[in-house]
Amino acid sequence: MRRVMVRYKVKPDQVAANERLVREVYEELSRAQPAGFHYGTFKLEDGLSFVHIASQKGEQNPLADVAAFQRFQEGIGDRCDDPPVVSVLDEVGSFRFHGDE
Repeated sequence: MRRVMVRYKVKPDQVAANERLVREVYEELSRAQPAGFHYGTFKLEDGLSFVHIASQKGEQNPLADVAAFQRFQEGIGDRCDDPPVVSVLDEVGSFRFHGDE
């Protein structure tokens, strides 16, 4: 399973636009229901920083086929004060992190 975290900071006047674009990604994912894919987006307490955490089974990233994600990526550099940084996560341990019950 591949896990990644992406962190970035948007400009103050771009928070609402970024949130709208993120929600559109989740709306499309809800319709597509890609198997083996877990994804979450969080806004940090500064109100400007965002963290996306994704885990997927297999090599193919389902976001590559999501038109709303491609729209989200367009202009990301213009929306950000701190550009996206991608980190691969190596799980040491977790408890129900992927919705397992």
